[in-house]
Amino acid sequence: MLQIKNYSEKPYNMQKRFLCIWFRHLTTDWLSIRKPELKGMPYVFAVPVHGRMMIVAASAAAELQGATSGMAVADAKALIPSLQVFDDKPTRPNKLLKGLGEYCIRYTPIVAIDNQDGLILDISGCSHLWGAEEAYLKEIVSRLQSKGYDVRAAIADTIGAAWGISRFGKDKPVVEAGRHTEALMPLPAAALRLDPLVLQRLNKLGLYQISSFIRMPKSNLRRRFGEELLLRIRQATGQEEEPIKPIVLQAAYQERLPCMEPIRTANAIGIAIQRLLGALCKRLQTEGMGIRTATLLAYRIDGKIEQVTIGTNRATFNTSHLLKLFELKIAQIRPGLGIELFILEAAKIEEVDPVQEKLWAAKPAMEDTAVAELLDRLEGKVGSGTIHRYLPEEHYWPERSIKVASSIAEITNLAWPTDRPRPTKLLSFPEPIQVTAPIPDYPPMLFRYKGKVHPIKKADGPERIEREWWMDAGEHRDYYTVEDEAGQRYWLFRSGHYTEDHAHQWFIHGFFA
Repeated sequence: MLQIKNYSEKPYNMQKRFLCIWFRHLTTDWLSIRKPELKGMPYVFAVPVHGRMMIVAASAAAELQGATSGMAVADAKALIPSLQVFDDKPTRPNKLLKGLGEYCIRYTPIVAIDNQDGLILDISGCSHLWGAEEAYLKEIVSRLQSKGYDVRAAIADTIGAAWGISRFGKDKPVVEAGRHTEALMPLPAAALRLDPLVLQRLNKLGLYQISSFIRMPKSNLRRRFGEELLLRIRQATGQEEEPIKPIVLQAAYQERLPCMEPIRTANAIGIAIQRLLGALCKRLQTEGMGIRTATLLAYRIDGKIEQVTIGTNRATFNTSHLLKLFELKIAQIRPGLGIELFILEAAKIEEVDPVQEKLWAAKPAMEDTAVAELLDRLEGKVGSGTIHRYLPEEHYWPERSIKVASSIAEITNLAWPTDRPRPTKLLSFPEPIQVTAPIPDYPPMLFRYKGKVHPIKKADGPERIEREWWMDAGEHRDYYTVEDEAGQRYWLFRSGHYTEDHAHQWFIHGFFA
């Protein structure tokens, strides 16, 4: 005779509540957000498996027409001729879930990634801030849906129950406290997150619903289906705690300094900045990091916020140097009736390149920290973004042959070309000029630029530079280096071939020192 064992609902912690979110089409939703023209279209992500392209994710429209995960792309295209196929990246789901999990931390501090298509939120003690769990759940789901994701979610006492109901539940998504086992009973066995082989055995025996086997003796279940089934039952019913690994946000590099009395003088503001920098730079130094951009927020007692920002060309935790940069900005801070709170935040940090400064060891200009500090001070006076360093780019087309370096420490394997003369100042866009020149390939005799005529004394050229046809279309250029009677040198070019029936156009593109 079959012995029936009653599982008592005694959760390991009655105050625990969990929310599970299921992203039904995570990666395909992400793609349609980036490419709105795909919305409502059948498309899939696929990877090569033993020489065949296999589907790993299908859009909602593709699923409705018969394309599913695990199907060969060739079979899916036979069903859906208009099916679009994109290459999948194995790391994409985890990266997307991490970003979505960090977004959900605003609702609870404990958020974990659930395999490749879900999130687990420990919402114990959080939902009352939204009035009730129903409103809390609706807020999260509607926010995610507004971003373009198709989601289902459920709340229960255990992770296992919330997971199963979010994917297979048909009734209310919020399970009352203590009713999670009852809510699990009508769900299919797959709601327990079982191995496919275990599911196959259960289905073979006709045990399709959880209610059909959950109360069987543990010894019978263990012998036929293994320990995993019992573990999942204990976790879903609350007999055993299920550990999760929460997402940990990178700690903000921020320091706060509340003031006992409102601060109004520049000297006091400077002292506050010095204390904040001392604490922040000490922390950065221990981690081998340095400041590239830092912002000071000064909260006035009248509710207004004063803000100043500094930037550096090289990552640094040199307190005295950073203080000098902020001192240039103190005059911009209007304390009003007084400042009651200072917050210093390093918005951009980078690893510090350990430069050993020796008294008698000279450094090349770009490696000398004094040069970087001088540039920082100059930018503090003349304005951010006014001083640039340029590096060569691997392009023939002049406008693309240089790039702005991201920092003073950036290096490149390319060398500046020296075989052909290039102007010291290159115009962002060539400017049209009027030229008198023999034809077809002779240099110009004179040109008019901004109303002034420049008779040409010397000229060298032409140097033909073809368009990079794989990037854009257009005519080639024939460049000439010319010198006028005043000794000034210019870089001019004629666009395209000269023909009698076509008015050729000349341009000025740069100036030589």
